Amino acid sequence: MKAFKYIAPFCMFAFAYLSFHSTGLACWAGFLFTFAFVPSIELIIKPDARNLAAEEEALAKADKLYDWILYVAFALQFVTLYFFLVSMQEELAWSDRLGRIAMMGLLAGIFGINLAHELGHRTNKVEQFLAKCLLLTSLYMHFFIEHNKGHHTHVSTPDDPSSAKYKQSVFAFWLQTFPGTLRSAWRIDAQQTSLFIGIQILFLALIGWFFGTLVMGSFMAAALIGSIQLETVNYIEHYGLARDRVESGRYERVKPHHSWNSNHIMGRLLLFELSRHSDHHFQASRKYQVLRHHDDTPQMPTGYPGMILLALVPPIWFRVMDVQMKRFGVLPKTNEPLSPSI
Repeated sequence: MKAFKYIAPFCMFAFAYLSFHSTGLACWAGFLFTFAFVPSIELIIKPDARNLAAEEEALAKADKLYDWILYVAFALQFVTLYFFLVSMQEELAWSDRLGRIAMMGLLAGIFGINLAHELGHRTNKVEQFLAKCLLLTSLYMHFFIEHNKGHHTHVSTPDDPSSAKYKQSVFAFWLQTFPGTLRSAWRIDAQQTSLFIGIQILFLALIGWFFGTLVMGSFMAAALIGSIQLETVNYIEHYGLARDRVESGRYERVKPHHSWNSNHIMGRLLLFELSRHSDHHFQASRKYQVLRHHDDTPQMPTGYPGMILLALVPPIWFRVMDVQMKRFGVLPKTNEPLSPSI
């Protein structure tokens, strides 16, 4: 029964239904919930660092209900996308149109990328296919290549375009990561990257054909919001952290302290435990329901929604994170330039 707590993200589909069938403030309800209500609550509720006992972990690994929750979310993502496309054909005030785009953008980030991230780490080919399909809803299919074969190899080094350097603002990071991850994916597998780009162009053409160019443009805007969410999350997950070189000249093995961690409950549930990111990078094959807290990891002062907002105000971000880095003994690294290969 513990698996049922992970239906919490499904509230976003309810908010989407409300947004796509309403006007006025209701169009923005999901956005306000995510970036106003959740951050406020996470300032009050204490983070939970408890891990499952060995027996509980074994049961959770064997329980297929955790997987079926993801499969249902997969289906709902495409159903909701259809509702969005239909709703955007209506005559709408600009504020209502923007509210619906923002709502779809949230889904593109939470399910189109984050859920795809979870399924993309599975070894099952069907689940990997589902991950690629989900990434189509955020027009970010190259993530499947770059994240698994690039980011997890080079994380917290100058060779990773998805790792933010100390005192680098999120806006400067966007200029680094958006072109950098695409170039990295192309370098890793140019043939598959070009195939993904072609599929996305075809998908956009079909939307334009059946729903019109205005709706196609609205979907592209929503997908952009989703990808900005992803890259901002990448920013907060690895900001200022760096792996050292060992005697061989290679970088040390990825350890839990090379990622920022967050045990704040609401963020953990809404993002299928993504915020237990330290353990995810330490052992990427672990399923979301059994990710662990490590005592030696640097901790975020609040959950992901609040950290995203904080990152958008660099002076405050730098001040808060300097305190956190000092608190957890993280030595700031100098801004090394990215390798020419990136």
